Amino acid sequence: MHNPGHYLLLFLKGAAMGAADVVPGISGGTIAFISGIYVELIDTIKSVNLRALKVLHAEGFAAAWAYINGKFLVTLLAGILTSLFSLAKVMQYLLVAHPLPLWSFFTGLIVGSVIYLMRQHPPQRMAEKWLFLLGVVIAYGISIAPSVTLQGDHLTMFIAGSIALCAMILPGISGSFILVLLGLYPVFIGAIVNFQLDILAVFALGGLMGLMAFSRLLSWLLEHYQAAVIATMCGFLVGSLNIIWPWKQVIESVTSQSGKTLILASQNLLPHQFAQLGGQDPQTVLCVMTFLLGLMLVLGLEYIGQKYTTKIVQAS
Repeated sequence: MHNPGHYLLLFLKGAAMGAADVVPGISGGTIAFISGIYVELIDTIKSVNLRALKVLHAEGFAAAWAYINGKFLVTLLAGILTSLFSLAKVMQYLLVAHPLPLWSFFTGLIVGSVIYLMRQHPPQRMAEKWLFLLGVVIAYGISIAPSVTLQGDHLTMFIAGSIALCAMILPGISGSFILVLLGLYPVFIGAIVNFQLDILAVFALGGLMGLMAFSRLLSWLLEHYQAAVIATMCGFLVGSLNIIWPWKQVIESVTSQSGKTLILASQNLLPHQFAQLGGQDPQTVLCVMTFLLGLMLVLGLEYIGQKYTTKIVQAS
């Protein structure tokens, strides 16, 4: 039985996932992974199935609620939705007004998370090290892949939904960025703005079916090959750093009607190159400070968690 503090922390993690969703290149799966709720999230998604309906029919609502881990799911969703309708506006403002320190902060978060995860689950076997490198290559390859233009028909949007929602629960891979690469991001945003319910319905159906299948695969892999999966996902995180590097020369981008900008093609620069290119202040000192803030936030939480665990062990 968890105390209220546990659910407050879970709510805040959900809020962080919602805020990350408005940042191009950051996925909610990344936040879930680095905040330690990834495995429970995957198992909870997997539990929403036909068997849950059978439990509801045979044993009642309370048993079905426990079966799908309802408290976890509702608390996390409450945090995500609260963030999307409140904190997300702050994130959008920071993306426009202070993008360089914000990107630096997220870079620090990811670097700190990789250090933390590698300490907790260091790759022991050569296969795990190769999987880490494979994860780096895949995420980096996605970040530099050229976009294509697909027709936004029902079948295409169904497939796109299944791919995008699966990507959203993978650390280091943004579902919205996948839609951009497929040339379907404007179609998706247009469907939301114009209330094209047929497009949204097939997209959601594809996403739901893809998510259900993919969560089962991920759950099985985490149960049987946890070290290999974590090594691969750490590779995803490292490869995704190419997307969120603060100083860029934007070659091609797309802006939705909601004001969210996604970079299609860019070139990473050093701070002095960034200053020379557009005559803009690279804010190097501030960026280093926000990077260190993100780094120390993760490593500081790790230190506090270890101290707390040690006290519990000693008390028992």
